[in-house]
Amino acid sequence: MTCFPKFFKHTSKNKKEGSSSAPELGKSSASNSAAAAAVRSSRSLPSPRGIKELYKEKEQNLRVFSIEELKQATNGFNRLLKIGEGGFGSVYKGTVAVTSSSSNGGGVGSDRLPVAIKRLNKHGLQGHKQWLAEVQFLGIVNHPNLVKLLGYCSVDDERGIQRLLVYEYMTNKSLEDHLFSRGLPVLPWRTRLEIMLGAAEGLAYLHSGLEVPVIYRDFKCSNVLLDEGFRPKLSDFGLAREGPTGDRTHVSTGVVGTHGYAAPEYIETGHLTIHSDLWSFGVVLYEILTGRRSLERNRPTGEQKLLDWVKQYPADGKRFSMIIDPRLRNVYSMASARRIGKLADRCLNKNAKDRPSMGEVVEVLKLAIQDSAEPVGNGPAANGRV
Repeated sequence: MTCFPKFFKHTSKNKKEGSSSAPELGKSSASNSAAAAAVRSSRSLPSPRGIKELYKEKEQNLRVFSIEELKQATNGFNRLLKIGEGGFGSVYKGTVAVTSSSSNGGGVGSDRLPVAIKRLNKHGLQGHKQWLAEVQFLGIVNHPNLVKLLGYCSVDDERGIQRLLVYEYMTNKSLEDHLFSRGLPVLPWRTRLEIMLGAAEGLAYLHSGLEVPVIYRDFKCSNVLLDEGFRPKLSDFGLAREGPTGDRTHVSTGVVGTHGYAAPEYIETGHLTIHSDLWSFGVVLYEILTGRRSLERNRPTGEQKLLDWVKQYPADGKRFSMIIDPRLRNVYSMASARRIGKLADRCLNKNAKDRPSMGEVVEVLKLAIQDSAEPVGNGPAANGRV
């Protein structure tokens, strides 16, 4: 996928050579609004704490790894252990030592835990800022549908900056791999719905389950990782942003993300809201319906952009079945598929405020899963209720 250009200002100061420490968060200067809040009645509700304040409370939960530990974990970052690569750098599979109580109660032993280690490129300020965002956001969240960050490594020496992240290892790769790779078994319809439900629950938690809303900003198939039971976990929080609070309606930021997934109002104005995540979710809903990527240059002109193509086959129309992923071989519930199509259209409403909340999306997906238990197939007998 092609990414939008990213624009960041470097705010961190260089550390001493060879230093390894917790991420620098900086200090917030007092503002007029903060001063005014201080003189309000003690009965006033406290202002919600920001991500930095929340992180300060939990930073001790993250393990600080040395670069030597992570080199050993990956056999010197052996390319044979590389499991992913992107603009941020490379991801390796490795194992790290963890302490555990001895089974005979006679002391503490050491086990090896499989992990995924992301090593950011040594050059460029973009990588440092995304690394810092991942540490802060994943350091405070706690949800079964968000990938768990185990720790990090931050070293500055004569060879440059070293920024690494250590996550739990996800056995079954990503939703992207299972939807689009011809080398893997076809992902069943119900499994697709259950994956999307878990992803929606993770996003709902980000939007409304913390003291401040969090905008994920990079929802796409490749960022939905799957564990051994195909349970989904959202990963890659490098582009996440703290959402607006109080009277603010949006946050303004440079446009970043992946072509084909970013909301149109965000591209046009740089105004970011939680509704932006809903648009991206709608795109992925159509990807699980069709088995097609949001953008495929090798298709005929009228079919290259997924959202333009599916408009010709409305969810309540007679030709809707023509867009369903042929690899499913008609093994799906039409009632369920129509419900997903209509939900996707709601998420893709050009008026951002008219998109559903992620909580509403969760409820509709649960209904779609119920529908999927009905007789399968896309023939006349399968055109049940929606």
